[in-house]
Amino acid sequence: MVVGDFPVELDTLVVGAGPGGYVAAIRAAQTGQKVTIVERGAIGGVCLNVGCIPSKALIEAGHRAEHAQGDDTLGIKTENVSVDFSKVQEWKGSVVKKLTGGVEGLLKGNKVDIVSGEVYFVDKNTVKVMDDKNSQTYTFKNCIIATGSRPIELPNFKYSDRVLDSTGALNLKEIPKKLVVIGGGYVGTELGSAYANFGTEVTILEGLKDILGGFEKQMSALVKKKLKSKGATIVTEAMAQGVEETKDGVKVTYEANGKKETVEADYVLVTVGRKPNTDELGLEQVGIEMDDKGLIKIDEQCRTNVDSIFAIGDIVAGPPLAHKASYEGKIAAEAIAGENAVIDYNAIPAVVFSDPELATVGYSEEDAKEAGYDVKASKFPFAANGRALSLNASDGFMKLITRKEDGLIIGAQIAGPNASDMISELGLAIEAGMTAEDLALTIHAHPTLGEISMEAAEVAIGTPIHIVK
Repeated sequence: MVVGDFPVELDTLVVGAGPGGYVAAIRAAQTGQKVTIVERGAIGGVCLNVGCIPSKALIEAGHRAEHAQGDDTLGIKTENVSVDFSKVQEWKGSVVKKLTGGVEGLLKGNKVDIVSGEVYFVDKNTVKVMDDKNSQTYTFKNCIIATGSRPIELPNFKYSDRVLDSTGALNLKEIPKKLVVIGGGYVGTELGSAYANFGTEVTILEGLKDILGGFEKQMSALVKKKLKSKGATIVTEAMAQGVEETKDGVKVTYEANGKKETVEADYVLVTVGRKPNTDELGLEQVGIEMDDKGLIKIDEQCRTNVDSIFAIGDIVAGPPLAHKASYEGKIAAEAIAGENAVIDYNAIPAVVFSDPELATVGYSEEDAKEAGYDVKASKFPFAANGRALSLNASDGFMKLITRKEDGLIIGAQIAGPNASDMISELGLAIEAGMTAEDLALTIHAHPTLGEISMEAAEVAIGTPIHIVK
């Protein structure tokens, strides 16, 4: 490899080292490809550095703070509980550092070359990689674009020290006394819940009729109930209009029920969605087809309309989930290697780390019916599970969606503790083409939350043990 005025020739170039890009690079290297990955920021991308991982660390710290307050129901009383938030942030940072360092080690261990800089496409086989000082031309046989997404900024809520995106909310130096959250989706609900657990007075403004619109109302209702028990205020069908910043806080104006209202807080967090990072790559130079949202169009192997270029993750259609990006990264890498790999979105789980956790995979009951399936929805409550009762966390349920004709499992929804872990078994059941009877006949350890899967399957086949039909 000669760097200078002459182009550097590459076999496979991966643009972006987030959970899509670094997984694609490693899988490509495992198939024998010579791989170079380019990242303009930190290895691990948004997910590991300012998204999935640090947010879950903050959420866990919030749970610990809440539990430290004691529980009269369990006869546990505590006094003088305090939170050193600088220590919380220090610990959160250590988690991020371990994971990002681990990813860099995995890339190097798989002999992936790592280049720092921003990529600009010159043509379908050429890019320029630029940093603050230099520009280098690279040519490639194949390229996987995995540049991710960024928060949408509202015109009347320009980001500042007091108007925060998710990154800003994760990196506060103190626990806010009051926090306004604009947007009651995944991120807004998770971070709102986390700060509520630390004692923050949280107000969530959601423009739609309900928070967590992608989940069934029975599921989101449990989250709303828990948020309100923590002192949070939830205002739906509320349109945020503007913010007035002061030295010590913000005053947010919004409209709800035909009335103009204001709420004051230390900070306002804006979480109204994300936009794909496809606008500064020079893709127009290559003729790559995109939709009106800036998402790149791909085929079943993640290939764009330009044969040598693939795209994965938040820059293509579908939910902006890290595990979807990783999955697509493997497909693209294997397709480049000539393997018969194709994407199948039948069982991609979606999880909200709210309180309680929500998780879904496959079809919901409503979606299954709209797709023309004749289905049975079988529900089992956490309140009938011994482990949930012993955890003092009995709010919630599992719903299993099966085809009436043969009992095939085609979907599942879980609201309750550890839903994020429990959903994987249901995803496997869907992928493996299992029936409710298969799941019911699988012996589950007792007492565990995992038994709820077996119990829901028994409801589906008409032989429930721990609830009355």
